[in-house]
Amino acid sequence: MLTYTRNARIEWGDCDPAGIVFFPRYFAMFDSCTTALFSQALGLSKYQFTRKYAFAGYPMVETRARFLKPTKFGDDVVIETKITKFGRSSFDVQHRITLNGELCVECFDTRVWAERDPNDPEKIKAKPVPAEVIEKFNAG
Repeated sequence: MLTYTRNARIEWGDCDPAGIVFFPRYFAMFDSCTTALFSQALGLSKYQFTRKYAFAGYPMVETRARFLKPTKFGDDVVIETKITKFGRSSFDVQHRITLNGELCVECFDTRVWAERDPNDPEKIKAKPVPAEVIEKFNAG
């Protein structure tokens, strides 16, 4: 399955007073990488693919992470993001951050392919992931 890889430098604004990455910042990095993964697979920006597939996004419904080694200001890390499983309307994502080849953070999340609820446009509901989207990930 397709993997998105990003090299990133830990910035001062990512860190807490102890000088290590404040854990919510990892989740922001992971969210950005999920969008980049979909853009890479589909060849479209998020704006373009939300329009093409008429969906409202892919909200996270579950997440968990393991923090194995802290990263700090100035560290050059590698972030790898991939889909590990597609369900009917959900998919599982794995993120890994390494520093000099050593695993520092590993995160797993489940997201749902969603559309606006036709009965209440203020709400969203799950809808099947298009077969074309899954095929593009499997081809990668």
